[in-house]
Amino acid sequence: MSRHERYGWSALLLLALAFPWLAGNDYHLTVMSTAYIYAIATVGLNLITGYTGQFNLAHSGFMAVGAYTVGILTVDHGMPFWAAFALSGPVAALLGYFVGLVSLRLKTHFFSIFTLCVGYIMFLLIEKWEGLTHGTTGIVGIPAPESFAGLDFSEPRTQYYMVLLFLAASLWIMHRIVRSLLGRTFIAIRNGDELAQALGIDLMRNKLLAFMLSVFFAGMAGGLYAGYVRFIGPGIAAVEQTFDMTMYMLIGGIGTLAGPLLGAIGVPWLTQYLQFLQDYRFVVFGPVLVLLVIFLPHGVVGTWLLRRRRRDAERAAQPGSATPQAGARARKGTRHA
Repeated sequence: MSRHERYGWSALLLLALAFPWLAGNDYHLTVMSTAYIYAIATVGLNLITGYTGQFNLAHSGFMAVGAYTVGILTVDHGMPFWAAFALSGPVAALLGYFVGLVSLRLKTHFFSIFTLCVGYIMFLLIEKWEGLTHGTTGIVGIPAPESFAGLDFSEPRTQYYMVLLFLAASLWIMHRIVRSLLGRTFIAIRNGDELAQALGIDLMRNKLLAFMLSVFFAGMAGGLYAGYVRFIGPGIAAVEQTFDMTMYMLIGGIGTLAGPLLGAIGVPWLTQYLQFLQDYRFVVFGPVLVLLVIFLPHGVVGTWLLRRRRRDAERAAQPGSATPQAGARARKGTRHA
């Protein structure tokens, strides 16, 4: 991570820590906390889509699995919240293992169509299986997270910091993954299956691992959502939720770490200030997305990173450049001469 990136992330963290004192009321804290939760899920979707090249349209279904894991275990079986929450991500990842075994044998749009069907089946199961999921009524009265180290997580401010902690941890873990050899393996698969196989990469094993890690973050986000909102219904599994997270990635920058975060925070706040256009939401955002694809095809963050790399490359190519890359090229040219 470069010095400028460290400064940028540090500034974002300071702003996030100060936000409860800058927010006008608890409603603003609720909007931001919910945005953080969806940012965690979007970061997970970005791993399988942006870094591995597999567009999973069942992502909201796995978020619902995590949420219902917490809801069912706490309300119907009396399990403490943190114990149930600890199972939300692993349960989603376990289900993702079996779904991935079948779906990842397909490629490109066939994989997306298959996962779209899986996501719709998950939605129908949640809506119709009243004995387990309470059907269309949903699960009401999910307990708030138990107090820890003297912190009462029933208060909006402490809930905000709890969600922020999990978001920061998720971003740090994702940064470690994408900058590791495993992350480079995922990127190689995204760039081409044939090339990855030529490099000796086990496609199925690594795609399955990326899929499970992706839905693990979705399940964890769902568990947080259940404990924060304290009510869940079948709507959390609707495919529209996946499309919203996809929009966050496209606007922020797919295949970047900060892009999904920017989209997941920026778009909900934009909709808050455009509530008078709520009935025309897709009429408004449709042309915006088209314009973004035309003028910013890599998203806001992706376009900025691309321009910065081009600018650095142009500076390094200038005569008399003092950069190590330019010096290496100059020495290479001298040897050839």
